Amino acid sequence: MDRILIAIDGSPSALEAVDFGLELAADQSASVTFVHVVPALDVVPMSGFGLAGAVQHELTDDDTELLEQARSRADEACVTAYTRLLRGDPVDEIVAYADTVDADLIVVGSRGHGAVASALLGSVSRGILREARRPVLVVRGAAARREAALA
Repeated sequence: MDRILIAIDGSPSALEAVDFGLELAADQSASVTFVHVVPALDVVPMSGFGLAGAVQHELTDDDTELLEQARSRADEACVTAYTRLLRGDPVDEIVAYADTVDADLIVVGSRGHGAVASALLGSVSRGILREARRPVLVVRGAAARREAALA
């Protein structure tokens, strides 16, 4: 295994995915690429009648901060890391970018929304599992494990 792609969104489960992906990369002497997807468009209110419009998403420091934090964790773990900020639908962008860089593995965190609602996987992690043509590792966060134990 040479290249691991780790998708991040700032959630607690994504942070656990970062740590797990870095540990795996260190064990395999692999490099990692952290990806974060921002929307292409932001929905904004247009009037007092509940109408909304869309404007192009303007990048902010918050958009890149997650990537820099992940890169810092990689530096601490002595793992070679790259970052990539993507725009658009998270599932489509993550899967396409993994194909572009020929990632050996996609690592993504689960989003525990309750056992009945989403079987402990968020819509992005489920979408990546469904669409990817390469191995996907879903890291279940501590909150998801607690919910599973209670179910």
